[in-house]
Amino acid sequence: MKWVKKLALVALLFCLTLTAACSNLTERANTTDTWAKIKQRGTLVIGLDDTFVPMGFREKNGQLVGYDIDLAKAVCKQLGLKADFQTIDWSMKETELRNGTIDALWNGYSVTASRKKKVAFSRSYLENRQVLVVKKSSGIKTFSQMQGKSVGVQSGSTAQIWLEGKQKTLPHKDSVLYDTIPSAFLDLNAGRIQGILLDETYAEYYIQHEADSASYKEIINQDVPTDLFAVGLRKGDKTLRKKINQALADLQKSGELAKINQKWFGKKSNYLGK
Repeated sequence: MKWVKKLALVALLFCLTLTAACSNLTERANTTDTWAKIKQRGTLVIGLDDTFVPMGFREKNGQLVGYDIDLAKAVCKQLGLKADFQTIDWSMKETELRNGTIDALWNGYSVTASRKKKVAFSRSYLENRQVLVVKKSSGIKTFSQMQGKSVGVQSGSTAQIWLEGKQKTLPHKDSVLYDTIPSAFLDLNAGRIQGILLDETYAEYYIQHEADSASYKEIINQDVPTDLFAVGLRKGDKTLRKKINQALADLQKSGELAKINQKWFGKKSNYLGK
C-alpha cells in the first residue's frame, strides 16, 4: 500500500508542476509583444460573437457582415494584414485572448473597469448605452416597473456586469442568462421573461428587422451610464495597440469611419474617443 501512496503523491506533484508551468506560459504570452509574430503571419485573429447585430453577424447565406467587420477590415488593410474572424464563446472571451487563440476582441466590446484589469483597450470608436426592451403589451414604461419581474441578459455582456453591480436603477425579481440575445427574445415573446437589458446598437437594429417590430418598446434611463466600444487586446501587445489607434485615427481623418457609420446606423457620426 505504501508504494500506491507514493505513486499517488508523485502523480499529484507532477500535476501541480504541470499546472504551474502552463500558468506561467499563459501569463508570459499575455505580457509579450506579439506584433512581429502577427506581422509575419499576415493575419490578425479576431474573436467575436457572430450573432451580435449589427456589429458582427451572419446573413442567411452564412456571410459574416457588420459594423465591426467593416471597421476591422479597414484597419487591417491599413496595417497590411488580413482580418481572420473566429467565432468564440463570448462568456470566455478574455480567456481566449489570454491563451493566445485570438489576437483581439472586436465585437461591440465595451470598456469597463473590471475588463481593464484583464485586457488593454484601443481608443474607443463608438458610443453606446444599455436599454431595456419590453413588449408594448406588458404596459411596462419605466425601469422601476420591472420590480418583481424577470430580466434577460447575455452571459458575459456589459449588461450583465452592470445588472449584477451595485445598481438600484433596474429593480427585478431575477435575471436569466442567455448565450445569445436572439434566445432572450424568444423567451420575451413567450412571456417567460418580461424584459431584456442589452446594447442600444443591438436593440435598434434587431427590432427594426423583426416582422413584428411595432410590438416592442425600448426604454432608456438617464441613470444608466454611457459605455464605449473599443478593441480588446493583451496587455503586452503595446505595438499592436499603437498601430490600431493610429489606423482608427487615419480612418476618421479620411472620412472612412463616417461612411461606415452611415452604412450601418444611417448617420455620419464620426465619434472617436481616446
